[in-house]
Formats: sequence, structure tokens, C-alpha cells
Amino acid sequence: MMDGFSAAALLTFLCISYIIMCFVKIFKEKSKLPPGPTPLPFIGNLLQIDTNNIVKSLNKLQDKYGPVFTLYFGPNPGLVLCGYKAIKEALIDQADEFSERGDYPVFLNYYNNHDIAFSNGEHWKTLRRFALTTLRNFGMGKRSIEERIQEEASFLIDELTNTKGSPSDLTKYFSRTVANVISSIIFGSRFDYRDERLKKIIDSVYNNFRIMSSMWGALYNMYPGLMDRLPGPHCQMRRNFEDITVIAKECIKHHKETLDPNCPRDYIDCFLIKMKEDIPDPAFYDEALLMSIHNLIFGGTETVSTTLRYGTLMLMKYPEVAARMQEEIEQVVGRDRSPCMEDRIKMPYTDATIHEIMRFCDVLPLSLPRCTSRDMLYKGYKLPKGTHVSLFLSSVLHDATRFEEPLNFNPHHFLDESGRLKRDDAFMPFSAGKRICLGETLARMELFILFTSLLQNFTFKPVIAKEEIKMEPTGSGLGNMPMEYLCCVTPR
Repeated sequence: MMDGFSAAALLTFLCISYIIMCFVKIFKEKSKLPPGPTPLPFIGNLLQIDTNNIVKSLNKLQDKYGPVFTLYFGPNPGLVLCGYKAIKEALIDQADEFSERGDYPVFLNYYNNHDIAFSNGEHWKTLRRFALTTLRNFGMGKRSIEERIQEEASFLIDELTNTKGSPSDLTKYFSRTVANVISSIIFGSRFDYRDERLKKIIDSVYNNFRIMSSMWGALYNMYPGLMDRLPGPHCQMRRNFEDITVIAKECIKHHKETLDPNCPRDYIDCFLIKMKEDIPDPAFYDEALLMSIHNLIFGGTETVSTTLRYGTLMLMKYPEVAARMQEEIEQVVGRDRSPCMEDRIKMPYTDATIHEIMRFCDVLPLSLPRCTSRDMLYKGYKLPKGTHVSLFLSSVLHDATRFEEPLNFNPHHFLDESGRLKRDDAFMPFSAGKRICLGETLARMELFILFTSLLQNFTFKPVIAKEEIKMEPTGSGLGNMPMEYLCCVTPR
């Protein structure tokens, strides 16, 4: 029988052997990939990553290792691509090879490859094609959805007028407005602002975005199996997803009972009609519809509402910019009608400022991950199929070779010498290539109409000195979260 000393010695030997085997495996992997910080077994490069501010950590690593480096998010290696040149080469020049979606457990462990955004192969291609067609048919980029956004803007203006200039948190106001725009496309109608279903949707989306942009979201993506067994705020993510699922299921049930195949009302109807075809496409089934609704709600709500919240904060810090926008709005639109998309070409400063807000706020600093679709050559490295790839979009939006003052807020980044809007291929807040955001056109319409409508009707005043307004995000993971703030909304 083994005594205590012998058992301890054997255990020590096994542990050391395991660690050696891990290091051998790591160095074998790293020898085939671009350089990067040396990882440790199991924890990978966790010591080099601030999980509360991943952007800051990646900027430091980019300075040291250049535009392409290997980083272990937990025990598994992946590439990080930085700067306009490297990301353009991947997403545009080698679009097919970088078109697959990489694992992203904070979403994937709930969606289970049934959705649009996190699936691959023919399932993804079919659902994405269908979603784009359906969104266009229901007005994305057209006058009909523009009128819908204008209508929602009028409801928002009424709500903000009712604050009577008292200090207010704008989060719920912006979230309800933006959620209602995408809801009208998905469900066929908007929600009343007092509807508990709308409150549950925006609370669920906002809270999940906040968790995913914190240390808890970063750790969950690195160690999903372990985190599922540990307590913490990350445990709330599944409950938040379930809240949306309950509402979506009720709406789908009602749509099935009232469906007229000859007169589709919205996205759900169009999906149900595809399911009822004589030879149904295997991509269309109940769970795919449910999870696609999740994608559209999440993607169509939080990024735009966060940009509005962040942008309003910036305009309070730089009131001279807001005043110049208001002057241009006064000249082109006046006070007697709502702003429309036709106004944009006549309002280059306002348009440039909204571009600069999106660039500077950098709401999604890391695009959703990709993986290589086949064995390939990239910058001299042979990457095997399935290599995980993180796209550091923040480094593109702050690329010093593309923007004169990348770390400063300056609307002139998007104005030429004649004062006309200047476009730049490095403007990638919606990513690029085959996985570019489905709702880019819709988001651009919302941001232009909502920002101009707000500044047409109100001046936003901070309750603290503008020098105390901080632009640094309070959380930086999936998204950059602005500081929490109150402001006084004063009618003009």
C-alpha cells in the first residue's frame, strides 16, 4: 500500500508532467502562428489582458507585436488583427477565407447555431439572404421605414419634453425608441412605451450587453464550461435571453393563428410562409425563427441606443459642436417639419459629426469573432482551417495612418477642404466584408434622423462641469459602455 509520501511524490510527478506536456503543446502551436505573448497552461494570456478593459490591453500588445499577433483567450490560441491594412486584407481581399463565425460562448451557448449571426455554412447564408431581402421589403433604406423612424422620434420628443428640464437618465428613452423601430419590422407594430413587454426587452438587452462588456463576459468567453458552474452576474445572461424568448414565442403563436400567406405583415409572417412551402428549405424552422428574432432585437437595439447615449454625452462635452449642428439644422430643416434623409446631403457638418461620434465612441471595439474557413496563407503564415480570429475594429477607427487626430473628437475627420462630407474606407463601425452588420443601413438612418430631431428640439445640458465628463468607457468587452450620467433636456 502506498504511503503518504509516495502518493504526494506521484501526484507531484503527474502535475509536473502535465504542465510540461501543456508547454510542449503550446510551443508547438505557437511555432506555426504569428508572434505574441507567452501563454501559460489553462490561463493562456489572462495575465496580459485586463478583462475590464480589453481594448487598452490590445492596444499595448499591438504596440509591441504589430498588426497581427497570437493571443490565448484562455487555453485556446487565436489571431488578433489590428489596423486598417491588416483587417482590410482579411475581410475584403480574402473575404471567403475569413467569412466563418468563430465561437463566442456568451451568445452561442444560447443560440446553438440556429440563428443568423453565429451560425455557419448554408444555414447562415440562407438566413442572412432571407433577412436582408425581408428587411428591404419592409422598408430598410426606403421612405416607409424613414417615416416609421420619424414617427418614433416624435414619441421620443414628447417623452423628453415631459421631463420638464429635470435631471434625467436618457438610457430608457433611447432604448425604447430604437427597440420600437426594429420591433415594428419583426412584429408588425410598435409597443406602447408603458408596455411591460417592451420594458422587459430593453432591460434584457441592456443588461446582457453590460455583462458581456464586463470582466464577467470576458471570462465566460474564455472558460464557458467553468463559468457555467460558478456564481456571478454572468448567470443572469441566460435568464435575460429567456425573457425575450417568452415574448417572441407569444408573438409567433399569434402570427401562426392569424397568418395570411397572401399578405405578410412583418418578418415573422415572411418566415412562417417560408416554413409552409411545399418543399421547405431546411434553414426555416421554429427554433431558427426564434433565434433570428433574438439576433435582430439585440443587434437592432443596443448598439444604436448606446451610440445615442454616448453621442449625447460627447455633445455636452463639446457644446460648440452641438451648436454648429443646430445652426445647420435650422438652416436646412427649420422648426416646422421633421428631418428626413434627403436633408443629409445638405447637412455635411451634421453628417460628419455623426460619423465622428460613431468613430470615436467605438461602440463595438472588437467585431464578433471569425475563424478561417479553410487552410490558408495569411501574411506568410499557414493558418489551419478553424483558426480563431479577433478583429480589433477599434484599431481601425483610431488608425493614425487614416485619421489625423485619431485619439481626439474632431468632426473634420469626415470633411474635405470644401466642407463636403469625406468618406473613408477605414470607417468600419459595422465591420466589413461578408459578415458586415445586417442592419447597417437601418442604423445609419436611425442615427441621422434621431440625432437631428433631438437637436432640432432640445439642448442637452450636463449636471456636472463639462470638464468632468469622461469619454473613457466604463466597461470594454463586447462593447464600450459610456459613463452613467444625468442631463437636463431643455426645449429650444
